[in-house]
Amino acid sequence: MLSIRKRPSSWVSKVRNSAADIPYFTFSYHKHRFQDVHKTHFNTYILLYTQTLLFALLIFSAVHVNNPPSIPTLTTSYVHGTSSHSLLSSTVDQCLQRSVERHPDREALVFMQDRIRKTFAQFYQDVEQTAAGLLAVGLKRGDRLGMWGPNIYEWVLMQFATAKAGIILVSVNPAYQLQEVEFALRKVQCNAVVCPTQFKTQRYGDMLRQLCPEMETASPGGINSSRLPDLHTVIVTDSQQPGAFHLKDVMQAGSSQHYQQLQDLQKKLSFDDPINILFTSGTTGKPKGATLSHHNIVNNVYFFGLRIGFNWKVGTKNVRICLPVPLYHCFGSVGGGMVMAVHGSTVVFPSTGYDGHANLVAVEKEKCTFLYGTPTMLIDMLSQPDLAQIDFSSLEGGIVAGSSCPPEVIRKVISATGAKEMLIGYGTTENSPVTFCGFPFDSMERKTETAGCICSHTEHTERLFLGYCVMLEYWKDDEKSQESITKDRWYKTGDIASLDGYGYCKIEGRIKDLIIRGGENIYPAEIEQFLHTHPKIQEAQVLGVKDERMGEEVCACIRLKTGQECTAEEIKAYCKGKIAHYKVPRYVTFVQGYPLTVSGKIQKYKLREQTEKLLGL
Repeated sequence: MLSIRKRPSSWVSKVRNSAADIPYFTFSYHKHRFQDVHKTHFNTYILLYTQTLLFALLIFSAVHVNNPPSIPTLTTSYVHGTSSHSLLSSTVDQCLQRSVERHPDREALVFMQDRIRKTFAQFYQDVEQTAAGLLAVGLKRGDRLGMWGPNIYEWVLMQFATAKAGIILVSVNPAYQLQEVEFALRKVQCNAVVCPTQFKTQRYGDMLRQLCPEMETASPGGINSSRLPDLHTVIVTDSQQPGAFHLKDVMQAGSSQHYQQLQDLQKKLSFDDPINILFTSGTTGKPKGATLSHHNIVNNVYFFGLRIGFNWKVGTKNVRICLPVPLYHCFGSVGGGMVMAVHGSTVVFPSTGYDGHANLVAVEKEKCTFLYGTPTMLIDMLSQPDLAQIDFSSLEGGIVAGSSCPPEVIRKVISATGAKEMLIGYGTTENSPVTFCGFPFDSMERKTETAGCICSHTEHTERLFLGYCVMLEYWKDDEKSQESITKDRWYKTGDIASLDGYGYCKIEGRIKDLIIRGGENIYPAEIEQFLHTHPKIQEAQVLGVKDERMGEEVCACIRLKTGQECTAEEIKAYCKGKIAHYKVPRYVTFVQGYPLTVSGKIQKYKLREQTEKLLGL
């Protein structure tokens, strides 16, 4: 089945159109070259010449990325990652089925805290039971089911059961409070919610009853809520609650009729169907529901796995991924759950909620070969007091993503763990998510100084992305969708980046984080990377704070290593003569931590508010 998309109306379109027409004009040239040059023929020759140049430009903008590019061919800010591997036309369930057939007795999932282990065969049996049960309790293809909770087995179970039943999984931030979850569930018209009774201080059941007091008297599946009019079903994973199903009962609810219905449904599902709605982290403004299809996430994880080498590693040994990042985030659900389904790897969850020490224990005890994490998570791991006693001999590599990572952090992780294949990945939820990623055996400079090379079947130019990876839309939000995606399906990232001749990308920062000091443009990431070379600094965040004279001034918010002491004057002295004078922070504050989203991203707007209040600005 061919994937057809409209050609962009930019200069790239002109290149493609010209390249497509070259054979005809080459024929025209040979046919008339011995005739008198009339005006028409002259115009044809000029057109041929122009189109040949444009065709050459297209050729030099394409980078074959099956392997690391060895020749610098790029001369413009446009790059197209090409591959000899075709896009897959599979649904999520088809991918999982293939891995089950190949590795039925291999461990698919390990949840260390809850002591749950499932082989591929066991997991798929649970998926089929749950999918049939969802149909039995009244859910149908196209309905939205919100999964609200931490990293538990039932999260991954729902991810694949909904995909098999054609139900759209809505990833709900487990840290959401009452107003936030009400906004999210109303935004996407959720028909069902699955959650545990509580996790730490988050009382999910109580919050749902506050939103839907009708649950107290409703029968399971029969909720009729005034505040959430689309919601009719609540499924609780670990207890029996008024007006809600217990998950174990749902898993037993499917009859032979529902299994047949499930089987018939597989013939109707399309890989272009929406299958997952992930809310943007909400670091600024209201969260938006990025809507992804089977095609988006299946192919993203397929080509990501090819880049990392999961495809051949799984065939020779067991790839075991330590996954501390939250499943509600694309990094966890696609980079973890989908990697398991597409490439047959084992995913190990160290803890239900983030625990830096549990990550180290998981790597050692479960012999993990790959480690995922945000920069903040890796910095936290490096600060663990027993780091030197951990056996990292099984660890080969890992992926750092979620936010900009200072080069010094990657160097320290590789040095501490011996994981030479540690890489940086770059992407956005709206791009399914990965669009740039390094190769396992890149040089240390490329591993630390870039966000990797353009991914297969993806195009990038001037902060825009085009390809199979671009989301379908922000759910039921035409205005925000049109702001972010052009008519020709180019997605606007909002990041400032540069490309080298090989197709490797360097992220300079976010447009919204750019500091403009007296007319000078300052990229916080550049100063942050420099500050990480200071021997006493554990982590540094740089931001612009308001200033009457300069508009903005540079402020560094620094977290010191355990047991270290430092002064603002010492930091400023370290900077002088090493970075431009206007980049030297005017203000330096020392902090114990930073405001974070649940996915580990630093909320700079909150940090800015706190800092300006502290400084009395």
